[in-house]
Amino acid sequence: MTKKNPDFLIIGAGIVGLTLALELKKQFSDATITIIEKESQPGVHASGRNSGVLHAGFYYTADSLKAKLCREGNFAWRQYCEDYKLTLNHCGKLVVARNEEELNGLAELERRGKVNNVELEMISAKEAAEIEPLAYTLERALWSPTTATVNPKQVVESIQTRLLDEGVSILNDTAYIKKSANGISTSKGDFTPGYLINAAGLYADKIAQDYGFSEDYKILPFKGLYLYANDDGLKLRTNVYPVPDLRNPFLGVHFTVTAENKTKIGPTAIPAFWRENYTGWKNFNLEELIDIVGIDAGLFLSNNFGFRNLAFKEMQKYSKKKLVQLAGTLLKNIDFNDFKQWGAPGIRAQLINVKTRQLEMDFKYEGDGKSFHVLNAVSPAFTCSLPLSRLIVEEIIKLKNN
Repeated sequence: MTKKNPDFLIIGAGIVGLTLALELKKQFSDATITIIEKESQPGVHASGRNSGVLHAGFYYTADSLKAKLCREGNFAWRQYCEDYKLTLNHCGKLVVARNEEELNGLAELERRGKVNNVELEMISAKEAAEIEPLAYTLERALWSPTTATVNPKQVVESIQTRLLDEGVSILNDTAYIKKSANGISTSKGDFTPGYLINAAGLYADKIAQDYGFSEDYKILPFKGLYLYANDDGLKLRTNVYPVPDLRNPFLGVHFTVTAENKTKIGPTAIPAFWRENYTGWKNFNLEELIDIVGIDAGLFLSNNFGFRNLAFKEMQKYSKKKLVQLAGTLLKNIDFNDFKQWGAPGIRAQLINVKTRQLEMDFKYEGDGKSFHVLNAVSPAFTCSLPLSRLIVEEIIKLKNN
């Protein structure tokens, strides 16, 4: 087998595609594995642009894959970073309540944490102030000691190095074009894989549809903006999060302490107008714009999962002042002048069921004996990627053997 007709071909060199290759090598040490990536290097999109938070696993309902995998993934990545000497910040997380309604939300998160067997503690406002003096909370807060932060790009580079050392071929600047009679056509020629795995993130649904999957699903992109504190500005000891609206999969704008101890606000969940709508008109795609605006318009009219209010609130966050003002409700005081620098924006490749007009809250994948398609790998997919990849490879083995 060669690079162009490998045993396994993976489309997409994000964190899921890379960890899938790592797991395949564990399960099939003699197998040839090729990863194709349309960009000039791995991790250019969500995997290299996310917050870097290793989530603990208390946001998710017990019947979800996110709940089953997040706690394990958190531990696995913390261990990995220690083993491979990668930057790791054991900063923890405070979830604070700003009103009586959010106190009820704290109780629900505590309940989910207990069901999911996550280390979590309900603490008083006084105890929260001892952890982070600037954090504001009404009566009590949730303390998550196992939440940590990493440098996502550093993690991606580490996995890439390991894969190359183990003989995995990573072909950059190689974009999927279409399914062909015997395999796939790409910008660098045809490939004939023994088995195809689609981990293409923002375009996973389109590729899956070429294979008869993702019939009821499409990717609906949301833009995540980050606003960094000045080097001589705000310094927090821990991540500070609000109680999220559990009707949707977004966690709300919050303060993150990065692996390098910098403070940033974000991410937002602003509806994007095309899939790679990072800044200005760059990567503009008219076909995607028409499709996505059509979906957004339907959601706006029906107001499913509170989309109308979400869209209004999120669009305001293009304003630095408004974003700082909203995030500032999590702290006792904040200096607007501390935040002046935007970070690299990210795009969340969020799956939506176009028939029910509901966002897919959990990881979602489909496949058969010839191909497998990871359709929804959004937060906390980075945290979950190691155990998620193991689960996916187990599913692939079953499908191939049937």
